[in-house]
Amino acid sequence: MPPQIRPLSAELQAKAKEYLNEVPERIEADLETLKTWIDQQPHLNSRKDDQFLIAFLRGCKYSLERTKSKLDKYYTLRTKYPELFNITDIDDPKFREIQRLGPIIFLPNLYNGARVGIFRMGVTPADKYKITDVMRVGLAMQELSILEDDDALISGVVFIMDMKGATASHLFQMTPGLAKKMTVFNEEAFPIRPKAQHFVNVIPGFETVFNMIKPMMSKKQQGRLFIHSNIDSLMEQLPLKYLPKEYGGENGSIEESTTIWGKKIEDHRDYYKANAQYGTDEKLRPGVPIDFESIFGIEGSFRKLNVD
Repeated sequence: MPPQIRPLSAELQAKAKEYLNEVPERIEADLETLKTWIDQQPHLNSRKDDQFLIAFLRGCKYSLERTKSKLDKYYTLRTKYPELFNITDIDDPKFREIQRLGPIIFLPNLYNGARVGIFRMGVTPADKYKITDVMRVGLAMQELSILEDDDALISGVVFIMDMKGATASHLFQMTPGLAKKMTVFNEEAFPIRPKAQHFVNVIPGFETVFNMIKPMMSKKQQGRLFIHSNIDSLMEQLPLKYLPKEYGGENGSIEESTTIWGKKIEDHRDYYKANAQYGTDEKLRPGVPIDFESIFGIEGSFRKLNVD
């Protein structure tokens, strides 16, 4: 049976070939190889539907070894830190409350083929919501992007963190341990690549947190970080029309995006519930078990997660 994946437009297929080494005639064989490998891993219980798995192949430019590693890390981290990475209950009142505030949005129109996302830290009061709760909403949205957003998978995401209205209390929630977990998950476990990350309307204290997180990132990702004191500075790299109308742009509205994503999350309720059955069992992992404490402990130098 042919792979059960969405067909790409001619333009997007050309990009996938040029930038991701995608060979349409080879997709079926690559997917079967990956499924066979999953079946042979006693510790790993992964989704195996084609649309899910091709996201990881594309995210690793069809390197099977990198794909195996990324998929393993994806489920390893979700199992070890479910409070951060494994979303199963979208009906949790706090989750729904945060989502409706719209702190994280993805916009309809693409910029140079890439999806545009915005994280408005200041709309969720730090005395009421933890940054980890807000991040969980963002991760739930990213999870659906893996399934449904071919543009983001193939061309990447341009992400903006707008700190307007944020306070030092928001920044203090980003501990070194949390920063390490998020960095490893985003770089080594998640298949969608950030093309650029822009920080705008930065507040006092931001530089301290930024300087803590930046060395944890790969050199390539460090080169994609940009700090702007205001929106005008951001416009030099991202034209205003690609921002929502609340910013003076033409890329939909925050309210519309928040409503659309709220419905999208609701429509995938059963998908999230099923997350509870997938993950890893470190007792069954071949070889040496992972020493999470040495990887993510606050003390000592940061070391990359290695589960190859």
